[in-house]
Amino acid sequence: MEKKRGKKKAASVIAKIYVILLFIFIYAPVVVMIVFSFNDSRANVVWSGFTLKYYKKLFVDSGIWEVFGTTLLIAVISTLIGVFVGTTGAVGLRSAKFKGKKLIMNTIYFPIVIPEIVLAVATLLVFNLSNVSLSIGTIIIGNTTLVLPYVYITVKARLAGMDPSIEEASLDLGADRLYTFLHVTLPAIMPGVMSGAFMAFSLVLDELIVTSFLANAETTTLPMKVYSMIKKGISPEINALTTLIFAFCMVCLLIYLIKWAFDVHKVKKARANAML
Repeated sequence: MEKKRGKKKAASVIAKIYVILLFIFIYAPVVVMIVFSFNDSRANVVWSGFTLKYYKKLFVDSGIWEVFGTTLLIAVISTLIGVFVGTTGAVGLRSAKFKGKKLIMNTIYFPIVIPEIVLAVATLLVFNLSNVSLSIGTIIIGNTTLVLPYVYITVKARLAGMDPSIEEASLDLGADRLYTFLHVTLPAIMPGVMSGAFMAFSLVLDELIVTSFLANAETTTLPMKVYSMIKKGISPEINALTTLIFAFCMVCLLIYLIKWAFDVHKVKKARANAML
């Protein structure tokens, strides 16, 4: 018994150390980026003192904000299209019955399996053969193709845990399919939809390969700008901007988690009252 307890204790300690090291490995670069965004030196190597001057420069640098605005526009539109197509596709394919369904469901995973450079080159060839000029529109199409499987997978996983009898009850009571989807299915799978949306947005926001292949000479996104600055050295203004982006994403995630916890508490309370 003592040996088993000793082994369990040792395994528990090793597991805790592993988790701590994993978190350090993931978040240490983010912490370094945030710290050096307040560094008085332009070199991201030596700490020279605390300053807010690069945040001040950031807010008056119209060039960076223009690039960030373009990146944000592409990310938002690609995410919205990806969420709409991915969600409706997952819901539609779940109950649809037709020849070739399995083939379509399997091909949705291709953008995840194949390397991004292959997807970028293939998409570029399609646009060239179709005589479509490269623009923000082609970037949006390419990024939507990239993130679509992620939304589909998260929504599909949520649908797998959903009781289909709820939808059947809604249809039996006289509701049409659109009403059932909007008021029954969508609220039930909303956590999966939101997870897919967050994932898609973050993927598009830092996408470099697909965007570089499908952008014209006049379009520059934030990842492209940062990549072009590597040889000269990344400006602390970029550190400041990425810190603000990270903070904004964390606030959005926190708001969503608080809302989710509130909804769960509300449901539990309603169930408890119903039992009484």
